[in-house]
Amino acid sequence: MDPLSEVLALLKPQSYSSGGFGVGVDLAIQFGKHAGIKCYAVVSGHCWLRVEGVPEPVHLIAGECFILPRGLPFSLATDLSLTPIDFYTLLPQIRAAAALPEREITGNYLAGGHFMLSGSHASVLLQSLPPIVHIAKESDRAVMRWSLERMREELRNPQPGGALITQQLAYMMLIQALRLHLADDAKAGTGWLFALTDKQMSAALACMHEEPGRAWTLQSLAERVGMSRSIFALRFKQTAGATPMEYLTRWRMLLAGEKLKTSAEPIAAIACSLGYDSESAFSKAFRRVLGCSPRQHRRGEHSLGVTSRGPLRAPELT
Repeated sequence: MDPLSEVLALLKPQSYSSGGFGVGVDLAIQFGKHAGIKCYAVVSGHCWLRVEGVPEPVHLIAGECFILPRGLPFSLATDLSLTPIDFYTLLPQIRAAAALPEREITGNYLAGGHFMLSGSHASVLLQSLPPIVHIAKESDRAVMRWSLERMREELRNPQPGGALITQQLAYMMLIQALRLHLADDAKAGTGWLFALTDKQMSAALACMHEEPGRAWTLQSLAERVGMSRSIFALRFKQTAGATPMEYLTRWRMLLAGEKLKTSAEPIAAIACSLGYDSESAFSKAFRRVLGCSPRQHRRGEHSLGVTSRGPLRAPELT
């Protein structure tokens, strides 16, 4: 499995809601702060997106997609001069429209999903993304077109199993949008996500993901990707925003955190499987990266994300 797929699997994105909704003429809708990631695309029409803390609004047209990874309040409007109405005030009519046997997908219509990250350390993904990921290039819109057309048909003409298909299409849109964002901003971004777009850095990440318990060194990783030790260390730091050994430690701790939550495996055994000779050395690294001891994490006494030292039912829209 490739590193992006592994991290997404570890963070367990689950569709909290998926489907579509309209932004009527002369209407502005206000959405509150949210957990997880929202990913939507404009199926037809257009609208303006405003996100709290982002100075400039974004104009969205049919075929364009956006991801909101920070959970900030936002609004969608057909006219920036309009006063937004709280989403929950409009929810009854949105549900009523969604319940129609065959919906008219016309006007200003958006479709997508809201994904909760049930893994313990969502910040490993979210901190590498800006407040708004806007997929707008014509070539990128063409890549998204199949998913959008399929979702549009599922929403327009509901069939048995349609809710599950809509969820899967929304998830596909999210992953595809992440891919497009990485490809488009590869040179400008820093973080493990952007390291995936560099062939040699991605190969190094794959080595660490495939064998996290191996006694990797800077030299052995550099040899694996065909680079000198010094050039590899510099390039990795510049691209991933952390040294190779820092990244390896953080990835090991994320894996350890998942094992502690989902298995009864002894802490000493987890430490050994991840390359640590002693439980004390493992516990020290765990506390440094995740902010609590392995035992506290297992008991659920601390629900912390990666510390500041770290790198990484349709249609009810919320």
